Amino acid sequence: MQPSAIEKALGVLLELRQPTFLWGPPGVGKSQVVAQVAARKGLDLVDIRAVLLDPVDLRGVPAFNEAGETVWRPPSFLPKRGQGVLFLDELNTAPPLVQAACYQLILDRRLGEYILPDGWTVIAAGNRESDRAVTHRMPSALANRMVHLDVEPDIDDWLVWAKHNGVDPRIRAFLRFRPKLLHAFDPKANAKAFPTPRSWAFVSHIVSVPSDVNILSALISGAVGQGAAAECMEFLRICDSMPTPNEVMANPETVPLPDDPAVVLALCEAVSREASCATMPDIARFASRLPVEFSVLLMREAAFVEPDIVETEAFKGWACANSDVLV
Repeated sequence: MQPSAIEKALGVLLELRQPTFLWGPPGVGKSQVVAQVAARKGLDLVDIRAVLLDPVDLRGVPAFNEAGETVWRPPSFLPKRGQGVLFLDELNTAPPLVQAACYQLILDRRLGEYILPDGWTVIAAGNRESDRAVTHRMPSALANRMVHLDVEPDIDDWLVWAKHNGVDPRIRAFLRFRPKLLHAFDPKANAKAFPTPRSWAFVSHIVSVPSDVNILSALISGAVGQGAAAECMEFLRICDSMPTPNEVMANPETVPLPDDPAVVLALCEAVSREASCATMPDIARFASRLPVEFSVLLMREAAFVEPDIVETEAFKGWACANSDVLV
């Protein structure tokens, strides 16, 4: 399922307090989907990396109560009240004894004397055995008590997320042009660096810091691998020669148009960030010079940045002129 569908499914399962396991390859965004759903529903999120724990870390330590009896004092990171999501990330990579402790939380909503509050739901996540990650097989009795969802990368979902989270427009444009590079993980290749939604977010941070071209290439290669890095570097080189958004705004009817479709994509991404009711006439004039597919892309991205532009005369005029291609 694509991440947006996973979010909708988790919305239903959270209402039911149904334990769920998200499966997916490394870097596909499992943790991010859970965090987004919790934030959108106003729920607290407790993220526990089971692989870092010992069994005693979850159960707590023994102590005497007032009657002189031994009781277990649970760790402070387990929720005591309210509503939220208890997220057990990388659960199937944890040692079997730690998994056993987590399983009691999932099955019985308790761990020793600790009881998970009613408003909380357990969601777990992990890599698949086919990803050649270090995993432990989940007992069938436990697996049968959870809903299992497979998370798959999706370029449209990622572009929406990237837009909301400030990913560099050149990286967004590159992946819009080369969507297969969003996630290219081959478990048999044993590569240390490979393209994933997570590693492209790293690249966005890397390109935001000025650096020597050789250093930049090495850093991008270290994030997404040599092949993807080579294509990305070439794309960035071409982008450096395209007009700036300010040049487009100053001369929307005469600024030279790039010949390379990939660069036109990057230019549309950059110009769309300038969208406002005041700049809309210039953006519409520039959009009218573009091939229709890029024109629609630019105006759609501009409306995403500033929704009020759809009420401007400039936008309405452009929409009327392109009504035959708009649904």
